[in-house]
Amino acid sequence: MLETVYWDAGTARLLPRLLQGRTRGPVFVTHRRPGPGKVVCPRDVCPDTGFARLSYGQARALLDEHTAVRGPATGRDLYEYRHSCLTHLGEQGASLLMLMAKSRHKKPENVRRCFKPSPEAIAELTSLLAPGGSRR
Repeated sequence: MLETVYWDAGTARLLPRLLQGRTRGPVFVTHRRPGPGKVVCPRDVCPDTGFARLSYGQARALLDEHTAVRGPATGRDLYEYRHSCLTHLGEQGASLLMLMAKSRHKKPENVRRCFKPSPEAIAELTSLLAPGGSRR
């Protein structure tokens, strides 16, 4: 099943570097071919290079490696980026249905767990209750 991916302008500018002239196959690939005993779905292998699609575990390890500040397992996590994205969209007024569509969550309670508004956003919301609706 193919799904549409929506890229923001900054991300779209990175695509030529990621694709490096490729016109088909997975976008994020490993630096080597699958081992001889490894069964891989043909759509998960770049037909031009033979490199396999980058797994979630590999992506997580690479992100941690390149963002670690105090040794292994101290870097960023992919879930942090997802939650951060939903939080920023929610703080900008995106509806629960739009957050569900963006994150592809099926249940509202799962999106609610990801949405963690900042203290500043809560303070701004609270200021709406001030007499006369004035902001402080």
